[in-house]
Amino acid sequence: MAVAIKLPRMSDTMEEGTIVSWFVKVGDTVKSSEMIADVETDKATMELENFEKGEVLYLLEEGATVPVETAIAVIGKKGEDFQHLLEAAPESAAEPAKETTPAPVEETAPIAAPVTATPAASASSSGRVFASPLAKKMAEDKGISLDTVTGTGDNGRITKKDIENYTPGAVMSTAAVGVESFEDVPISQMRKTIAKRLAESKFSAPHFYLTKEIKMDAVLAARKRMNEYTESRISINDIIVKATAVALKSHPNVNSSWLGDKIRRNHHVHIGVAVAIDDGLLVPVVRFADSKSLSQIGAEVRELAGKAKTKELKPQDWEGNTFTISNLGAFGIDEFTAIVNPPDACILAIGSSKETVIVENGEMRPGHVMKVTLSCDHRAVDGVTGANFLQTFADLLEEPVRLLV
Repeated sequence: MAVAIKLPRMSDTMEEGTIVSWFVKVGDTVKSSEMIADVETDKATMELENFEKGEVLYLLEEGATVPVETAIAVIGKKGEDFQHLLEAAPESAAEPAKETTPAPVEETAPIAAPVTATPAASASSSGRVFASPLAKKMAEDKGISLDTVTGTGDNGRITKKDIENYTPGAVMSTAAVGVESFEDVPISQMRKTIAKRLAESKFSAPHFYLTKEIKMDAVLAARKRMNEYTESRISINDIIVKATAVALKSHPNVNSSWLGDKIRRNHHVHIGVAVAIDDGLLVPVVRFADSKSLSQIGAEVRELAGKAKTKELKPQDWEGNTFTISNLGAFGIDEFTAIVNPPDACILAIGSSKETVIVENGEMRPGHVMKVTLSCDHRAVDGVTGANFLQTFADLLEEPVRLLV
């Protein structure tokens, strides 16, 4: 009996998927546990596994975007009727989509307004040009159109002096010259999910923000010494992840989630590290970050970031975060506020480390400072709770030896 293969939910937030490519075609014989397609989800492009045996009777068109649980393929016996399986499926799957995800199309439209010169003062309302006989003769000899000459005589009359002082091209058009253009880019599954989840977070969770300036001289010096003893180069971001994880162990109220009827305070620390890719933003997770060394954190972050950029992350790589870090310091951003990444109650926005003048004990000295901003869901975290966490985080960076205790 023919069986409809329905699009499965391949991530916890997936609501629809796009058929990137099929590995089989209609008429092929397939077996159980065979990979049959690449499907783009809101997180990554993943392979779809088949669990049926038989002949491929129907395939949804490549490029089609359909909701979860839509019939995308039918497997059965050759010549078997399967139309009822498609009719029972969501309407969007009844027929292969012909134009569900259009390619970017650049449209251009020339400006319709005609290019007009500034009217010469010598023209009358009837279009007649007033000029002295000598001026007319001089203009004719020089090949000058009187329509382009502005007269300085009485009532705009063109005189000999106007012709002598005439400069070709002096009358400039005020109309814009160019082509209006735009490009409509289809929204990827990832961008749709980012838009939906962050909009829900921003407009349902009452955000508040705490910003703190942290002295970075000690951590910069410590990092330099650390890199003298390791082949795996440690970055400032690795130290930030470690300091965040250690601080969260001391402030479990920040390492929490709002669940509607309860607040979940996590005793484990899984740090989500935001990674920018072409389609948007992915947040792979460093699990049990508080118990890992800086070298381990650095290697794991680099591996996860590489997988994110090539869309090779698996669900276990991006699920389970208890806190999130977004670092734009490497892009020259001094400070910013981030939107809480559900289900977390907080997200830490990291700015750049900048050299500046620091005043200590009434004396000025050069030094490096970094601004960080903690965005909090006020339903789960209060201001003092967030402030105490930031103070512990700052203390760990300003005395990085404490990370080793």
